[in-house]
Amino acid sequence: MNLRPYLNRFVLVGSLIVAAILILIALIRIGWTAPRRSLDVGFAPADLTMIPAPTHTPAATATATPDPLATPTSDGVTIMINGFVQISGTGGDGLRIRSAPGLNSETQFRGEESEVFRVADGPQEADGYTWWRLVASYDETRAGWAASEFLAVVPSP
Repeated sequence: MNLRPYLNRFVLVGSLIVAAILILIALIRIGWTAPRRSLDVGFAPADLTMIPAPTHTPAATATATPDPLATPTSDGVTIMINGFVQISGTGGDGLRIRSAPGLNSETQFRGEESEVFRVADGPQEADGYTWWRLVASYDETRAGWAASEFLAVVPSP
């Protein structure tokens, strides 16, 4: 049997070109529609925004009648409820923020040097210190009592 009349050179080349085009189309379609695999290890990196604490600038307080609940700090500026204070004078060690006024109270967390808090309550006298209840403005759960000796009044942010 002679296959020569059926195997035309142009038909054979044309068939190979059509097959190559179909394979290329299939590969492109699979590549564009297949889900993308990432090379992650299974977690997304967190975006962290650091908010710098304001620098300590004593503000002069002029009141006609002194607040009986206010406590002057070592630089003569007064701590008041709803005012703002920052932790200072810890030598970079931070300050233990406690669950209640007093040195025997449980430590809630450690406030960092220069961290700013809003004064929510106080003063309370315990263990020879004047204590103020502080709340972080960026996280209401970050709250507790701190001794006024390690607090400096700062202007409202």
